[in-house]
Amino acid sequence: MQNSVVHTSMCEGDIDVVHEVWQGAFGVAFEQVVAQDCVIDAATHDAKTREEWWYPSYVEEQCPGLPDWEALNACAEMFATAETAPKGRFLGGPVDWLKHDAERVEGLGMDFEVVNAGSAAAIWAELASAFERKAPIVHFNWTPNFIEAIYDGKFVEFPEYDEGCKDDPAWGPNPDMTHDCGNPKDGYLKIGVWNGMPDKWPTAYAIISKMNLTNLDIAVMSKLVDIDGMEVEEAADKWLADNEAKWMSWVN
Repeated sequence: MQNSVVHTSMCEGDIDVVHEVWQGAFGVAFEQVVAQDCVIDAATHDAKTREEWWYPSYVEEQCPGLPDWEALNACAEMFATAETAPKGRFLGGPVDWLKHDAERVEGLGMDFEVVNAGSAAAIWAELASAFERKAPIVHFNWTPNFIEAIYDGKFVEFPEYDEGCKDDPAWGPNPDMTHDCGNPKDGYLKIGVWNGMPDKWPTAYAIISKMNLTNLDIAVMSKLVDIDGMEVEEAADKWLADNEAKWMSWVN
């Protein structure tokens, strides 16, 4: 995971490339080091990112009004478990992902309790079980991700994101709380490089600056590893073989 240590290391020339800068998760820290001129914003993928609460499409039959968050909240008890009843359970990512789901629940006055999964794999295991039984589930998800290549589902639509939502209680529907909004939609996915790279490795920098992936590209890549069980190197070889026209345009 990217953090301040990664960006500091890039500024010091110890890390040369960060190949996936997600706006929602790392945008602020990345933009700070770009402003310091020690990191270059080298490329922006066509892929758009989003990190949000998500549910399988069959849940709409059980909870009319979705994907609106107020409709979800009206159905909260339907998502309850033994540990959260009568409140619904939202299955969040690991605690150290710092997604502020509990703050959102409080800010929007939702009848949900956040239960953090121990890992991404634990989320996918619960989704697979719920999907097989057509059981109600709402959990943290993101795109691009292999999930969209396997399951049909939608993100919950919360009040539109604004920077003021994070630290200005006066912004948003709750005048006394922050985080009363959703996450950014259509966030960028960028490549960042150490500012010394163009001079030290100009050809590599030229290739990197042309790289461009779509959501489907990334979903297929991740599926090869996470679902099909390939080793990373094997999956990379397959993707390169299947997409020669795309990557040849980068190296030419």
